[in-house]
Amino acid sequence: MTANDMMAEIRDANLSYLMLAQQMIRSDKVTAIFRLGIASEIADLIDGMSNAQILKLASGNMMLARFRFDDSAILSMLTNYNKDRVLALSHAAILMAGQAVEEIV
Repeated sequence: MTANDMMAEIRDANLSYLMLAQQMIRSDKVTAIFRLGIASEIADLIDGMSNAQILKLASGNMMLARFRFDDSAILSMLTNYNKDRVLALSHAAILMAGQAVEEIV
């Protein structure tokens, strides 16, 4: 994959993420904030963005979405549990819900 291909993939992923986030926020803001792991203020900003603003933000060269966990135990729960998958997913969701909303300074 060339650098240009990678940048195009990042732009596509950003656009998909922003469009989905905006749709989720407009549908059910409280649930969207929980699922996206964002602050209410960020949700309000995304909700108010025009299509042109979304396209402009998506066209950057950095991924806008990021993993909500840095803990290998959570990743392991999400990928390796076979016996009681529903329980493992619920446990991982509880652990992630307890994490602070990310701030970029």
